[in-house]
Amino acid sequence: MLQMVEARKMPLSVKLLIALQGFLGIGAVFGGGALIIDPSGQLLGMPTEMMKIPLFSDFLFPGMILLLVLGIGPLGIMVSLLRQQAWSLGERLNLFRPMHWSWTFSLYTAFALIIWIMVQLYIIKETAVIHLVYMMLGLAIQIVTLLPSARNFYELEDGSGDGITMT
Repeated sequence: MLQMVEARKMPLSVKLLIALQGFLGIGAVFGGGALIIDPSGQLLGMPTEMMKIPLFSDFLFPGMILLLVLGIGPLGIMVSLLRQQAWSLGERLNLFRPMHWSWTFSLYTAFALIIWIMVQLYIIKETAVIHLVYMMLGLAIQIVTLLPSARNFYELEDGSGDGITMT
């Protein structure tokens, strides 16, 4: 399978998608790691008063979510978009069976990022430029993932599976 992937020309949309996932992953690893190292948020210049809900007393748990879901996850997806590796759990969670699981997980990540930003905005009741940048990043990942050239590149040849079909 890997030889077949290498033999096909990678469209610009796929290169852009890989870069977007990498950008998201690196940024979230940095941000999540900083919040884990300093749960007060001061390392990133965030006052603890931003946590206006009693659910969290500091940024440790949000930092762990950020690191894992929006940091390490997209970096793994980036590698899998490049190599199109097989992963049985990824295939089981793939709602779009005719597509490689990494393509589907690219969409999942975009939705997770948009939800993450929306929850942040709801909790802190303030908007900063960084929120707009990451909301646009989530939308960009969705759009690029859904471009026909990216879809065609990750469509599995056998089209097997009983998930949602993209027609």
